[in-house]
Amino acid sequence: MEAAQQEATEKARQQQTTWYGEPLGSLFRRLITDLGLNQARLAVVLGLSAPMLSQLMSGQRAKIGNPAVVQRVRALQDLATEVNAGRVSAAEATAAMEDIRRTAGGNVLGPNSTATRSGAVGVPANPTKRVVREIQALLRSVSDATEIQTASKLLADSHPELAEFLRVYGIARTREAVEHYEQHQS
Repeated sequence: MEAAQQEATEKARQQQTTWYGEPLGSLFRRLITDLGLNQARLAVVLGLSAPMLSQLMSGQRAKIGNPAVVQRVRALQDLATEVNAGRVSAAEATAAMEDIRRTAGGNVLGPNSTATRSGAVGVPANPTKRVVREIQALLRSVSDATEIQTASKLLADSHPELAEFLRVYGIARTREAVEHYEQHQS
């Protein structure tokens, strides 16, 4: 029985790596460290129960079922990057996490914040990133990364632009999707 459970856990972690870029245990531990959280606080910010967070971290569950939670995870990843780069202070990060908790992810500092990640005050946060995250969340809520990648490959010869769209918004990182979005806005 234990070997089967270990196999299921390993499979869940492999699926997490496909869907989220790494096992959720690693991702969540890094967010906890980078943002100065504990596991209970991370669960609150993400909008998950503590047992669900624990199951995702341990590989007992593979997928985050709620697209809004996936958006919050991505927003926290972006926030942690900004904190580590010194562009967001601890106080701004605390306020940003509260905004993230209240939203479906949105921009890093939340829709009502006047501070941006660059530190400028009064400049609205990047609306492009918000739109891109909504597209990503929608795609990822209807299909997992493996299915999106397969569909992209099937469309590559006949519909290359659509294949690229699926790949960029369904699988790639938000940064790459924002670049794609901005290139196609002109």
